[in-house]
Amino acid sequence: MANLTSASKPRRLSTRDSSLGDKIFDICNYTFLTLLMIVTLYPFINTLAVSLNSAADSIKGGIYLLPREFTWENYRQLFKDSEIFNATLISILRTVIGTIVTVFCSAMVAYTLSRQEYVLRKFVTLAFIITLYVNGGLIPIYLLIRDLGLINSFWVYIWPGIIGVFNLIVIRSFIEQLPESLIESARIDGAGDFRSFISIVMPLCLPVLATVALFTAVYQWNSWFDVYLYNSSNIDLSTLQYELQKKLQNSSVALSAESAFAISSSSSSITVTPLSIRATMTIVASVPMIIVYPFLQKYFVKGLTVGGVKG
Repeated sequence: MANLTSASKPRRLSTRDSSLGDKIFDICNYTFLTLLMIVTLYPFINTLAVSLNSAADSIKGGIYLLPREFTWENYRQLFKDSEIFNATLISILRTVIGTIVTVFCSAMVAYTLSRQEYVLRKFVTLAFIITLYVNGGLIPIYLLIRDLGLINSFWVYIWPGIIGVFNLIVIRSFIEQLPESLIESARIDGAGDFRSFISIVMPLCLPVLATVALFTAVYQWNSWFDVYLYNSSNIDLSTLQYELQKKLQNSSVALSAESAFAISSSSSSITVTPLSIRATMTIVASVPMIIVYPFLQKYFVKGLTVGGVKG
């Protein structure tokens, strides 16, 4: 009977077998993540090396992780161009202002649509969602922007995207998970809807607002097509990404001719090349988002614990 009982019990893995399996898994996991990190970082490091290398030497190729002839000349020549400097300022302004306005307005609408007492919330939500699938097209949108007087205006970067429907849905879903008793307590204390939104809802929604802010900032910083459509004739409202796009188009044509020129000329006569300027502008356009991301990263993994309400 004892033998039957012992035979029916499942065999447990020994501590040695479990430890060996964990080690194999860790080795495979770390190897895969290391390879993924290398594949992800190499293009950026290579571009950085080219941007810090002598332009004439970069034409020869063979630059991988480190510059062969280190120099800051590419960056000095880039920011000597007043158009690039002005485009950088416009990009910073549209990113900061656009992110703040979009996140705040989207959060306000999301809070309104999360309230059960708002009788039209389902209809308005459906109207917003439809715009994710159907829009008027490029020409009607351009005509609308023109009729609103936003052509050749800085505000064309801000007003059309003041409410992000995807961001709106994300924030609304987050707000709906908050205890209703918190809002009721604020109302008992005499707070109105706006005060409840500012003092109660927004502090509790900080993780989702930070996430949406990062999405919006990346979109605003990387956007160039709206500049091409609405402000291409006004160099004072050009953005860094649009200037980078123009440089990329020009360099694809000029690079082969310049390479042939470099073979027959002395290397000291070449200050910058399309290849070096393209790499330099790519780094300049990427660094701000790389700097901002670590400050918001914790909100992607940080859990939100909502305190209970005393009975």
